[in-house]
Amino acid sequence: MAGEVGEVLEVIAALVSALKAYRAKAPEVVSLSVVPGGLKPGPEALESYEQAIARFRTLRTPAPMRPLNDLFIESLEAFEAGKVLGAAHPLLRALDHLEALQREKTLALTPPDTKRLEESRSTLQRLLPGNQPELEGAGRGMG
Repeated sequence: MAGEVGEVLEVIAALVSALKAYRAKAPEVVSLSVVPGGLKPGPEALESYEQAIARFRTLRTPAPMRPLNDLFIESLEAFEAGKVLGAAHPLLRALDHLEALQREKTLALTPPDTKRLEESRSTLQRLLPGNQPELEGAGRGMG
C-alpha cells in the first residue's frame, strides 16, 4: 500500500498546488457585491484540478482510501465556484483521513510521505483566512 499512499499524496499535492496558484491570482479581498458567486478559476486551472482527481480515480486504492474520492469531488465543486475556503477544507479532511488510517495502523506513512502530508497541510492552512474563529483547529487531525 506504500506506493498508493505516495500516489495519493501526489494527487493531493497537485490539488493543493492548483488551489495555491489560483489563490495567488485572486485579489486579496473581493467584494461579494461585485462578484456574488466568487471569482471563478480559468479553464486551465479547472482542467489541472480535474486531471489530478482523474489520476486518483485510476489508482487501485484500498477500500479505506475510497472516501477520499468524495472529498476530492467536494473540493472540485467548491473550486469550480471560486471558493478557496470551500475547496481547501475537504483537502484538509482528506489529510486528516490519511492520518487517522495511520493511527489505526491501517496504513503506514513513510517519512517522505509524512513530510509531503505536512507540507500539503501547511500550504492549505496558509491559504485560509487566519482570523476566523470558526476555523480554529481546522485541519489539525481528528481526535
